[in-house]
Amino acid sequence: MTSPPSARTDRARAVIAGIGSCLPPQVVTNAQVIARGNLNTTDEWITSRTGIHHRRLAGPTVSTGDLATAAARAAIDSTGSPGPRPDLLLLVTTTPDRPCPATAPEVAHRLGLGTVPAFDLSAVCSGFLYGLATASALLRSGTCRAPLVVAAEKYSTIVDPFDRDTAPLFGDAAAAVALRLGDATEPGALLETDWGSDGGGSDLITVAAGGSRPPTTDPPGRGDRYFRMRGRQVYAHAVRRMASSAEAVLATTGWRPQEIQAFIGHQANQRILDAVADRLGIPPQHRFGNIRDVGNTAGASVPLALADAAARHACAPGARTLLTAFGGGLTWASATLLWPDAPPRTAAPEPRPPLHDHQEVSPP
Repeated sequence: MTSPPSARTDRARAVIAGIGSCLPPQVVTNAQVIARGNLNTTDEWITSRTGIHHRRLAGPTVSTGDLATAAARAAIDSTGSPGPRPDLLLLVTTTPDRPCPATAPEVAHRLGLGTVPAFDLSAVCSGFLYGLATASALLRSGTCRAPLVVAAEKYSTIVDPFDRDTAPLFGDAAAAVALRLGDATEPGALLETDWGSDGGGSDLITVAAGGSRPPTTDPPGRGDRYFRMRGRQVYAHAVRRMASSAEAVLATTGWRPQEIQAFIGHQANQRILDAVADRLGIPPQHRFGNIRDVGNTAGASVPLALADAAARHACAPGARTLLTAFGGGLTWASATLLWPDAPPRTAAPEPRPPLHDHQEVSPP
């Protein structure tokens, strides 16, 4: 599903004005993952099949909200100008602090944003691009002036350390972008989006317990609260859906694959990334990512790779950029943009301050 024609003729676009990220300080090697879960595997097996050497894990006292707050504050700082204060916060996550309420309002409160609208969005690993498309539409409609899109995940809370198929894959992290309205020719301009879903594959990536649907066993089994994935089927879907979505958004934008100067795909594993880029015909020198050092960070993976590449000055502002992702649901999304001219900022997780009892305030 692509943007409507009326939107494509309008030169006004959402522009990435700031980029922030947050990585927990604890670095965990493949050997440590193997030892912790007594996994029947080797460092060489993990590296050759996933491309992952290390990942970051948040400690037991660090929540998704703590990661999100730090990344969002870093994105605000990255804008480097007084500008309009953020007036909407969209938090992409599969691992909210609690099932209820949403985590976004507390993050907005901790940032000192007052009573701005704030909500969570769940599209698993496609979440950031879903959030980017949503915030862009709200911005271009005039609903807001300076939205924040934050992607934060603490998958260490839902990954089974004894599951060889998933334990080596995931890490914890957050990344965020601050948006403003601008012109389609500016560095950082979000040009076109393509997104879709197929609920017929909803059982391929799941956490069985924790929702209103009863688990498969009564009482719930130990494994029902953990993330499960049918790896081979997911691999085939991910490559096909990301490639076809990327082709669709390129066609809408009017770009050819050989004109892409920066490609960032969801960092599920390196083999999937390479298969998608190969199918599109994007050469290795234009592929950016940091899965080797951070693992699969789910919804945070695309903006985290963007922040990493921007920090390394890997691409010139205004370069033609393609983003694509695939996640549970099943969901997928792609976007074209011009590489942003925003110096990324990074921050450590912010501990949650004590919250006082809420007191009702009479309206003026």
